[in-house]
Amino acid sequence: MKKNIFKSQFTVLSILLIIGCSKSSSPTAVIPPVVPPVVTTPVAKLLSLPSGWKLSTLITSGFPDGIELYFFDSIYAGRKTKMFCLAFNPKSPLIEFKPVLSSTAKKLSDFNRDETGRVLASMNGGYFGANQSFSLVKFNGANVLSANIKILNRVFNGASTAYYPTRAAFGINNTGDPSTAWIYHVGTGNDLIYQYPTPNLNAEGSAPRPIPSETFPVGATIWNVNSAIGGSPMLLRNGNNMITDIEELISINNTTSRPRTAIGYTSNNIVVLLVVEGDNPNAGYDGMNLVELAGSLKALGCTNAINLDGGGSSSMIAGNQLLNKPGDNGVERSIVSAILIKQK
Repeated sequence: MKKNIFKSQFTVLSILLIIGCSKSSSPTAVIPPVVPPVVTTPVAKLLSLPSGWKLSTLITSGFPDGIELYFFDSIYAGRKTKMFCLAFNPKSPLIEFKPVLSSTAKKLSDFNRDETGRVLASMNGGYFGANQSFSLVKFNGANVLSANIKILNRVFNGASTAYYPTRAAFGINNTGDPSTAWIYHVGTGNDLIYQYPTPNLNAEGSAPRPIPSETFPVGATIWNVNSAIGGSPMLLRNGNNMITDIEELISINNTTSRPRTAIGYTSNNIVVLLVVEGDNPNAGYDGMNLVELAGSLKALGCTNAINLDGGGSSSMIAGNQLLNKPGDNGVERSIVSAILIKQK
C-alpha cells in the first residue's frame, strides 16, 4: 500500500516537471513600448539659410524636387525687412526657366494666367517704359525678343551726348549652367551678344567711351546663353560686391531704401530669385539700397547676381499667390517682361 502511494506521488511530480519544462521552452511574448512619432522641422536642401530665413513648405506643396521657397520677416541692417527668395536647380529635368515679353504692359498675375502649362513661380523682369522693354529678354535659343539698351543720352559739356553702356544680364546655357555678364549687342541686330570681363567705363560728366565691339572692351567673347533676362547694375561678381551702377549709367534710387528685385546663383549653380518688399510705410517695410541688396544675396550664398527692375514693379508669385505687397499701395504694377519658373 505504501509502495503504491509513493508511486502515485512520483508520477504527479514527474507530470508537473514535464509541464514546467515545456512552458519554459516556449518564448514569452514581448509587447514593444509605444514610441511617439518624431516630428522634424523641414530643412532647406538647396541653400544654407542665414539667420532669420525660413523654409516655406505649404505654398510649394506638390512642387517637383529641385525648387524651394524661403521667407524673411525680421530685422536686417537695423530695419524691419520682408523678403522672399525662390531657389531652383537649373539642371533639373522637371524645371524650366522662361523669360517672357509682352507687347503691352500687364500684371505679373496676368503673365501667369496667360501662360500655358503649370507655372510654379514668377517674378518681374527688367526695365521698361511705354510698353517697351529696355532690358534683354531671350528664351530657349530663339532670337532675342528684347535687347539691353544700347544707347543712352546724358549731358556732357552742357549738351545731350550719346553713351554706350554694357549693362548686366543673367542667363542659362543649354546645359543648365547659369552666368552673369556685362553685355552688348554688337552689330546692327540684337542676336549677337558679347560679354566683357569689365564694363565699359562710362560715367556721367565724363566723355563717352567708344561703342562696344568684338574687341572693346578688352577680353570680349560671345555670350552663349539659351535663355536670359537683362537688368542693371551688376551686384555680385565672383563672390565680391561689385555694384557697377556708375559704369552702367543707371540711377534707380541706388542709395535709398526701395523695393528691390534681383537674380543670381550660388557657387554650386543654384539659381536664386529675390524680392524685397518696400514703400509700405504702414506695414513698416522700407526696402533696401543696392549695397544691402548685394549683402543679402551674398548671405544666401550667391556669388554672382544682378539687379532687376524694382520699386512698384517688384513682385513675386509662387503657387498662384502674390507673396509681397507691391509698392504701389499694394496694387500690382503692369510690366512688360517677367521670369516664369515652370514645370516641364
